[in-house]
Parts: sequence; C-alpha cells; structure tokens
Amino acid sequence: MPPDARLSLSAVSKSYGRTTVLRDVHLDVPAGALVGVVGENGAGKSTLLRIAVGQLAPDAGRVVRSATLGYCPQQVRVDDALTVEQHLRLFQAAYRLPDLHRAEELLDLFGLASSRRRRLGVLSGGTRQKLNLTLALMHDPRLLILDEPHQGFDWDNYERFWALTERLRDGGCSIVVVSHLLHDQSRFDTVHKLSEGSLHLERAAV
Repeated sequence: MPPDARLSLSAVSKSYGRTTVLRDVHLDVPAGALVGVVGENGAGKSTLLRIAVGQLAPDAGRVVRSATLGYCPQQVRVDDALTVEQHLRLFQAAYRLPDLHRAEELLDLFGLASSRRRRLGVLSGGTRQKLNLTLALMHDPRLLILDEPHQGFDWDNYERFWALTERLRDGGCSIVVVSHLLHDQSRFDTVHKLSEGSLHLERAAV
C-alpha cells in the first residue's frame, strides 16, 4: 500500500459460483484525489463497491482503508416513514457526533432545510439523494465513496455537488465516484474502467 493511500485494493478477485466478477483488481486512492470508476451495468461495479467499503469479503486479495469512511450507495439508505430530521438524529447517534452543525451546512447547500420535518415517502428521488449524500458527509469523512451520487439532480444541484466535491478534495478528502457513465472526466485526477472483471486506467492526470 502506498504511504499516502486512503484506500488500496491489491489483487482483489471475486466469483459467484463459476462466474468470475472481479479478477486481480488493483486500485490505490491517494489523499486528496478524485478518482472515477466507470463501467457498464453488470460490469461488477456493485461488487467492487461492496468489497471496497467492507460489506463483502473478496475471494482473494487485500483491501486496506486508512481513513474515516463515508459511503453513499446508489440505493438510498433511508426509511420512508421517517422525516429528514429523524434521519439526521439517527446518524448523529451512529456517528457519535456532538451536534448537527455539519449536517445543517449540507442541508443549506442542497436546499433541504425546508424539508426537515417532511417524511421521506413524500419526497422526490432527487431530494432523497440529497439526504443520502448529507448522511454520508455529515461526519466529515476523509475517504468518500459515492455510487451514482448525483442521480436525479437538476443542473443547479449537479453544479453544487461538483463544487462541494472540489472543496472536499482541496481539503485533503479522497473521493471515489462510481458510475456507468462519467461526464466531465476532466474533473477527475484519474479515471479507471471496469470491464469483464478487470480494472484498467483510462485517463491519468495531465
């Protein structure tokens, strides 16, 4: 593992029965880097993500994380019966945070402050995704792994997302964005393509 890496995958492989999903995957994410991983549906992105965040064990290889993790999965991890405020309180307890100051900053950034008392079941998909991001960021993680993070966003929120991402990177946070299609690849330090179970460097920093 490189000395400045926040996340390192070394020779990671995973199969389901006779189907090989990942084969000998290597990925190092340095401190303060924005890394893209792109792959078509069925390429193994979900398996790679679950292994990277510790939800799934690889059949072979090694995964090392050396920083506090924030994870934003593609499937929004919220309860339709609870309000935005109740979600914040639950995650405050889970993260053992003394207050909700950072969460409130994020609510303001994403225009969620007026929805604090609304149940998730009545909110749009884009609004739910904003809360999903807020929950992943409210404990100020140093390693952030995002799966299709801006799905359902309009243009203004898409731009706010990238402005926030750039500020986090400039502050030393390591960020991995996983998607079936990466627009604005010039924003990334490196872009890697997952295809047929193998991960290849597609674009490196200029």
